Amino acid sequence: MANIHSQIKRIQRSERERQENLRYKSRVKTYFHRLERAAASGDRAAADAEFTELQRTIDKAVKRGALHRNTGARKKSRAERVRTGASSG
Repeated sequence: MANIHSQIKRIQRSERERQENLRYKSRVKTYFHRLERAAASGDRAAADAEFTELQRTIDKAVKRGALHRNTGARKKSRAERVRTGASSG
């Protein structure tokens, strides 16, 4: 455990930031699962809505630094394949 006040504050800040990054990642996973369910049910309008929300969430996570930009691009590409019904590989 740190004894220096500034280091204690830094540990607390790092934990807050880690939790925020986890929230972004969890939200991306949630929207991806919702997109998969909508695509599997055949509801094109719902799939499009979920896809749009997923893209926005991924872009925000990348902008915030919770996801690397290549990871974000890969997730958006995979989501597009799910939305159009193509096999994911």
